[in-house]
Amino acid sequence: MREVRSMPVPDGLDGMRVDAGLARLLGLSRTVVATLAEEGSVSVDGAAVAKSDRLGSGSWLEVQLPEPARPLTIEAQPVEGMEILYSDDDIVVVDKPVGVAAHASVGWTGPTVIGGLAAAGFRISTSGVHERQGIVHRLDVGTSGVMVVATSEHAYTVLKRAFKQRTIDKRYHALVQGHPDPSSGTIDAPIGRHRSNDWKFAVTADGKPSITHYDTVEAFQAASLLDVHLETGRTHQIRVHFSALRHPCCGDLTYGADPTLAARLGLERQWLHARALGFTHPADGRYVEFTSPYPADLQHALDVLRAG
Repeated sequence: MREVRSMPVPDGLDGMRVDAGLARLLGLSRTVVATLAEEGSVSVDGAAVAKSDRLGSGSWLEVQLPEPARPLTIEAQPVEGMEILYSDDDIVVVDKPVGVAAHASVGWTGPTVIGGLAAAGFRISTSGVHERQGIVHRLDVGTSGVMVVATSEHAYTVLKRAFKQRTIDKRYHALVQGHPDPSSGTIDAPIGRHRSNDWKFAVTADGKPSITHYDTVEAFQAASLLDVHLETGRTHQIRVHFSALRHPCCGDLTYGADPTLAARLGLERQWLHARALGFTHPADGRYVEFTSPYPADLQHALDVLRAG
């Protein structure tokens, strides 16, 4: 039987959309809340409400929570093109191909880094949520490059703390449309959920603090190759920040890239690559850094631009 929660709408949620307010109040995603509203499982003062309706302070809220999800299983599945850059008793560093998720998630049936490591015989740290065991940071499915996974409990704890304290050096290369002005700078703009698309993010006044530093490495007629250093690690941060500046990543049609330029460059995804990752080794304290070369599709796009 599904759990039902009843409560008054807090003052802090007054005027918020149902999906946004309940996501914050109950710790659910806006997508889950939207589904609950569509099936009539969310009511205010006894009347069913839609996800886009507004909450009123003091109104009586009743929600039928979704059934507890079954734990996702970790399936050993070889990942074509995923290279092991380094491994020892505490960590394994991989070069993640595009089209591969960091870990299993609801609705994702494709390959994962964790599944690939399991297929290769690696023992992964058991710390963290079951399907995310060993994962201390993630790359988007559509982003390639270097990732580190913890294989010991000690490494998991140390690396998670390092990412939280922002002592990890994360460097990306991004090919963006046009020429950012200035050519080197810092973008300090909060990021939150997009107002109308739950699967997108945007610069919003009430978003989480997000800071991106960048330098221009090479300028072309239609685009610029940037070296990007993340001070924070929000979902889609680089893509959102440069889209907000009207310099979206080439090929990133989700965030406003020009499809004509994408076709000319042969891009079927955003030109964004996790180029380097540097950190203090959790076991012996030495500084280590790993780099990933450009995949063939990203290199091809650069070759086209350099050829004029």
